[in-house]
Amino acid sequence: MTAMVITADRRMVLVHAHPDDEAIGNGATMARYAAEGVHVTLVTCTRGEEGEIIPTDLGHLAAHREDGLGEHRVAELAAAMAALGVRDHRFLDEVGYGFGPAHYRDSGMAYGPDREVIPLPDPRPDAFALVDVRDAAQRLAAVLREVRPQVVVTYEPGGGYGHPDHVQAHRVAMLAVDLAAQAGPGGAAWEVPKVYWNVVPEGMMRSAMEAMTAEGENPFEEWMSGPPPSMVVPDELVTSGIDGAAYFESKARAMRAHASQISVDSPFFALSNRIGRPIMGMEFYRLVRGEPGGARDAAGRETDLFGGLP
Repeated sequence: MTAMVITADRRMVLVHAHPDDEAIGNGATMARYAAEGVHVTLVTCTRGEEGEIIPTDLGHLAAHREDGLGEHRVAELAAAMAALGVRDHRFLDEVGYGFGPAHYRDSGMAYGPDREVIPLPDPRPDAFALVDVRDAAQRLAAVLREVRPQVVVTYEPGGGYGHPDHVQAHRVAMLAVDLAAQAGPGGAAWEVPKVYWNVVPEGMMRSAMEAMTAEGENPFEEWMSGPPPSMVVPDELVTSGIDGAAYFESKARAMRAHASQISVDSPFFALSNRIGRPIMGMEFYRLVRGEPGGARDAAGRETDLFGGLP
């Protein structure tokens, strides 16, 4: 693989499990930084072959029928990247640098007795959740050595809500950051200065749920009495908030591009569960490696993921 010529002074890499994850969780952040001249690289680990399809006219693409959803979502992702202004996107199993052929398939998911997300009992042999973490991390480390990002963004250890591919993407990303600190495929050693996890402040989430309850509709009411998804963390653990309000429409367009998975009626969206949620123009992060810096908001959070860097 011929390395891309990257001239931008600021560079970031985001690691996601499936097409559409990036738009939902980081769309405003990606659009903002791309517009500011940052080199934004998205690495997607699978093509989302096992996704739950929303439009009935695309039902024939399902894994148990024609199994064509993955290629369809590749095209959706390309359209989403155009909406966000991101020009560098890669699938992890297509990374070159002398690595052999691989295919990382969407592992799918199931629901436990309390509606918690759990792995499928019989995933396919090429499911991403089953691949050797070190092998996948070596591929990602090669990308990090090439791009030399100051910022890497991925999921927290629980993968947001427990999806096995999200959990695996977290493992791969964190190991890749360690491996990239030694020379290897892709170029010289590179130590990533700042690593962030996608999170949601618990206080904001609970306030939103209370408001929905007051209006008589709260599809997430069970979170009020039980433990929330792993992405929802105590407010004091949220180190950074990126205001992407100016790029709200870019994020909404990117989410619309993922039409097989997301239904958008701006300013709201819904996944296959048909539960409406607001599209977030403000996106939150937890800094887990590196030092915070730069301007802070009223809550004391960084307002720039590159804050404090040269």
